[in-house]
Parts: sequence; C-alpha cells; structure tokens
Amino acid sequence: MLKEITAALFFGLAIWAYQATNPPPPKICGTPGGPPITAPRVKLRDGRHLAYKEQGVSRETAKSKIVYVHGFASTRHDTVSVANLSPEVVQELGLYFVSFDRPGYGESDPDPNRSPESIALDIEELADHLGLGSKFHVMGFSMGGQVVWGCLKYIPHRLAGATLIAPVVNYWWPGFPANLSTEAYYQQPPQDQWTLRVAHHAPWLTYWWNTQKWFPASAVAAQKPEVFSRQDLELLFMVTGGGKDNKPQAMMHPQTIQQGEFETLHRDMMVGFGKWKFDPMDLENPFPENEGSVHLWQGDEDKMVPPSLQRYIVQRLPWINFHEVSGSGHLFPFIPEICEAIIKSSVLGKN
Repeated sequence: MLKEITAALFFGLAIWAYQATNPPPPKICGTPGGPPITAPRVKLRDGRHLAYKEQGVSRETAKSKIVYVHGFASTRHDTVSVANLSPEVVQELGLYFVSFDRPGYGESDPDPNRSPESIALDIEELADHLGLGSKFHVMGFSMGGQVVWGCLKYIPHRLAGATLIAPVVNYWWPGFPANLSTEAYYQQPPQDQWTLRVAHHAPWLTYWWNTQKWFPASAVAAQKPEVFSRQDLELLFMVTGGGKDNKPQAMMHPQTIQQGEFETLHRDMMVGFGKWKFDPMDLENPFPENEGSVHLWQGDEDKMVPPSLQRYIVQRLPWINFHEVSGSGHLFPFIPEICEAIIKSSVLGKN
C-alpha cells in the first residue's frame, strides 16, 4: 500500500513539475484557433512575422524616420509619444513613425529565442523591409526603452539618433555598484522582488511563478496602484477616463496578450532581467562626431524604474543627454508638452 501511495505522489509531483515548467503553446496569429491577422506584417530572416503600424508623414517625404518600441504589456498601438503630438508639429518636423508589435505581442509571431540582440536585428530588418534608408532613429518607452540599449550595442551604424524614455533597468548589470543596485532593488514591492529573482535566477519557473495562486505575483504586471506615482494615477484617469473602479488595466489594448502571456509578459521578464551578454555601461558613443545624439528621459518620482540607477548610468556614459523630469513618475510621456520636447530633442538634437 505504501508503495502505491509513494508512486502516486511521485507521479503527481512529476505532473506538477512538467506543467510548472512547460507553459501552454502560444495561439499564433493566422493559425487554426489563433487570432486573425489584421495588420500589415513583414517576414523576417527566420520565417517569423512582425506586425507594424505607420503614422505621421509619408516615408517618401519624411525628414526624420523613427522606429518606436512599445513597453511592457503594450502593442504597436501604444505609441504614447506619437499620440500626444499635434499634427502641426508632425508636419513641421516631417516626422514618420513606425511602431511594431514586439515578438509575441499583438500580431507578431513569438520568438522563443528572443534576446537583446535578436530584437535589435528585428528592428534593422523591419527598417530595411520598409526602405527607411541607411540610418533611422529609434525610440523606446519603458521595456521598449531597454530594447534601445540593444540597438546601441548591435546596430549603432544604422542609427541617426536614439531615445530611451524611462527605460527599464536590469538590476544585475555588472556595472552597478552592489550597494546602489541592492538599495534600488529593495524599493520595489516584495512580490516584484520575488518575480525578478525568479526571472533572473530560475527563468524556467517564470511561468509557474506568475500563474500560481499561493503567493502574490508581479504588482507591475497586475498594474496595481502602488506601482504608480500620484502623477501617474492622474494621467491614467485622464487617458482612460477612469471607470467604475478606476483601475489602470483599462490601458491594455485587447490584442496585447491575445497569443498568450508566456511569450509576452513572461518573456519580457526573462529577457529584461536575465543574464545579458553585454553591460550598457560599457557602450561607446555611437556618434563621436556629433552626427547624432542619444537621449535618456526619466521621471524623478518613478516607482517602476529607479531614478538613482539612471543617474548612475549617465554618469558612466557622459555622452548621453539626460533629462530628469521633476515631479513625474513613469507615465510622463502622456503629457503633451513633455512629449513634444522628447520628440524635438530626438530629431533636432537639442536639450
């Protein structure tokens, strides 16, 4: 009898372990049972498809061509900087924008091998498919801002300029002094500390951690009010119109995780907070002759991305133009005046 009980327990544990480390396959767009394809897409080197959205003036008449990279739990539709620009500014500066669904999000195929290098090469391929020329600007917000570091590392020769807006920081980048990164890490809610520990040290458990019910998972992924600053909450109310519970979840586009959470939210965690092949603080200036510029924007009351770590990064990389926005949290690009300043500094190279 004891043998049967032991065998049953072992079998049950094996099933649990398999389910915990093997997420369900994504529902790929355009396949049986998957979401429909509604967006224009390009086919990449490895057969994957990347969905994109164009805005602004035409490619042919544009003075500046900008590839915009969306953040965590977002899509090609969430171009906060573009949405808050006046048509007059777009026309005056001759701005062309193309945003795209990062792999797994929206209508872009998942990439189980996604890395900082692969997404930079995806951006280069997208630009070439669309005929953006030898050089173009890259701009990214939040997790999309982190992607820009990969562009500065792997495709610097293709960049006319680069802008990082509240870019997510990897606490394990070796260039940080241990005491500084540790202090910033423990400013997060406890559940986010554990979420990132799992993503960094045991990525194979990321799916399990974010779907189990015994302990609270990421407050950022759940868009809990405590991860937003006071200004962020005001901006959320303004953008979403509130709602009966006034919950920030209303910001998420319906297409965001339609292919599944693992290749979107969970993959972001594993890539963004995993082990990188390079340290951004070792990068060299891609514009030694001032033929372009790099800008980093950060709110000084951001509860998601520690301002202290951004300040340290720009001390190590003095060629970056640093813009610290006083009294702002993570969502300051939704403020039209700041949005316009971000765009103008990017394409005109002005502080």
